[in-house]
Amino acid sequence: MDRKKSNSLTILKAAALCLPLFWLSACAHQSAEVATPAFDEQIPAPQVNYNNGSLWQASSTGLAEDMKARRRGDIITVVISENASASKKAATGTSRDSSISAGIPKLLGLEKTPIKSWADLANMLSASYGSKFDGAGSTSRQENLQATISAKVVDVIPNGNMLIEGRRNVRVNNEDQIIILTGTVRGRDVSADNTINSALIADARISYSGKGVISDRQKPGWLLNALDKIWPF
Repeated sequence: MDRKKSNSLTILKAAALCLPLFWLSACAHQSAEVATPAFDEQIPAPQVNYNNGSLWQASSTGLAEDMKARRRGDIITVVISENASASKKAATGTSRDSSISAGIPKLLGLEKTPIKSWADLANMLSASYGSKFDGAGSTSRQENLQATISAKVVDVIPNGNMLIEGRRNVRVNNEDQIIILTGTVRGRDVSADNTINSALIADARISYSGKGVISDRQKPGWLLNALDKIWPF
């Protein structure tokens, strides 16, 4: 019996020691940045082969070819210039007044009977009703993002458009500033200096976020978030 109890205590101690490790590993896994396979895939350089007797290879640039991105693995510079603003305002006002009155001055001679002492047949019903409603609301939002990032062509679809993806992580004093950009661009929209404005990117997804002590201080604590969700008032 003592041996079974000792084995049980040993198992409980081992489980108690493993729980913090599992918790730390889970936190580390959640905080890790998720990378897409297409972005991390490195495009191998074409093999050099001079058997055909030509000095120009698959990786060579033609005499009349510019340096604009057009193949998988090429680099393109994206100038992010996003300015968006929206506003909306609405007002509503309604009112209603109504009244009703009814009476029977003469009814089968009852107006001459003692009933007239406690009932006024000429004013049997009188009612009035009024309602009023005023409502107003407004909303506004303004955003501004200016940045420059280099992106990589991860794929070229059959119609010639290019899928691009770029990431930039700047770390200063243990504070990370992360920019992630994905989208589809047309070759004709790429300028001669191999740059493109973010307004010309289709299906653009631009994410600008931070991670570190300063970013953590911008968020309420977990207990306050929980109270906000369950607080009924």
